[in-house]
Amino acid sequence: MSLTRVTHQMSQTTALANVQRNLAAMSKLQGQTSSLRRIEKPSDDPAGTAKALRLRAEQRALTQYDRNAADGKGWLTAVDTAMQTTSTQLIRARTLVVQAASSGTTTTESAEAIALEIEAVRDALLGQANATYTGRSIFAGTSDADAAYAAQPDGTYSYAGSAGTVDRRISEDVTVRVDADGAALFGDATGSVFALLDRVAADVRAGADVGPAIAEIDAWHNRTTSALATTGARTNQIEAQLSVNAGSMLSLRSDISAVEDVDLAETLVHLQAQEVAYQAALGATARVLQPTLLQYLS
Repeated sequence: MSLTRVTHQMSQTTALANVQRNLAAMSKLQGQTSSLRRIEKPSDDPAGTAKALRLRAEQRALTQYDRNAADGKGWLTAVDTAMQTTSTQLIRARTLVVQAASSGTTTTESAEAIALEIEAVRDALLGQANATYTGRSIFAGTSDADAAYAAQPDGTYSYAGSAGTVDRRISEDVTVRVDADGAALFGDATGSVFALLDRVAADVRAGADVGPAIAEIDAWHNRTTSALATTGARTNQIEAQLSVNAGSMLSLRSDISAVEDVDLAETLVHLQAQEVAYQAALGATARVLQPTLLQYLS
């Protein structure tokens, strides 16, 4: 049976190693106390680090969804404003046409005044049809055209929009359309609401019967009110999703905190215990490192 000889130098080495180990543990706890973070580097908790990275990726995605939703609300607000004004202008056009149709024989001056007002309505509608949000037409689909509509030399109005839609993803599985179909709301070429009002203005000047145009204006107004309802529903959908996203964000923050952050009270208790252990290790090491008689004699 062999006995392992424990030399004084071995005792010193062991004691110093214990001191260093206690000092490192105490330093780590002090760092956690000051930063309030349990994971300061990946090696502290590889599994926790992986989970934290996944949670933060979800948090970034949710933040982007909220940005998309805010932008989408901006689009829909612009669409709603333009269509509300369009509705008002169409009601005004109807009033003017009813006035012209029911007045019977009118003077040239009064007919001209009504025709000019109808043309003013046409211009106002054209302005709304070319409304933009952040520099993009809200009625031109995905087209990058400067304006959705343009008056042509032949008296028609051409539509420069595309069939594509402007959409915003507001959650992992929810996408909302945030523009409106200009061609459906205002028409195109000779079939546009602008061309209709041009024709009505000309008929008023000529003293022709404009009564049938009332039903046509009503049809255009019905399109507008229907589109307004759709826009309102989409806005409500975005607002509801923003509320859901807010709840998800709170949950994510809580989950991230549970993984990354320290329990301060618990950490302070561990730190105090580690400080006691460190002081004890220092005391023991000091005794081991005291010079012996043999060291003086050697």
